[in-house]
Amino acid sequence: MQDRSQETDGAVDPMRRVATAAFTLEPQTVAHADAMFDVLSDPAIYEHENAPPASREWLRERFARLESRRSADGRQQWLNWVIRLPSSALAGYVQASVDADGGAMIAYELTSVYWGRGLGRAAVDAMIGELVEHHHVRRVSAIGKHGNLRSRKMLERLDFTPATPAQYAAARPDADEWLMCREIR
Repeated sequence: MQDRSQETDGAVDPMRRVATAAFTLEPQTVAHADAMFDVLSDPAIYEHENAPPASREWLRERFARLESRRSADGRQQWLNWVIRLPSSALAGYVQASVDADGGAMIAYELTSVYWGRGLGRAAVDAMIGELVEHHHVRRVSAIGKHGNLRSRKMLERLDFTPATPAQYAAARPDADEWLMCREIR
């Protein structure tokens, strides 16, 4: 992994490019929006929740806001990467909202073409490694819908376990959602 932090408007971007033999996690920018619109337009992705982006312009605006790498109140780092394959195609994204206390809530999305190949698990694992090594994360959590067993099984393979009652109370997932957590040692 090489540090490819970029300086923008006098500030150093806290994100790095993470390279593996199978893919590269690239810090997400507005320049990725058009290609990611096509990736995120896969209807299979939305079997359990959400909906595809409304338009390319909507996604460009969202990605532009996310380039700040900070929540509006400045309390969280927003770290978003696209998954680039050796063919140059984009397969999806991984992302984390990182708190100052060492906790991170993660999310991920892959177009269904790449499901069942281990790419999602490898991309989430690479992101977690980056979060631990360069962002001082010690706890990682993810929320999903009860029906999304594929995602839950992937997290179990990455040593996530069901949340404790105290973790549920702190995260407050919806009644139809599960919460999985992993403590980093």
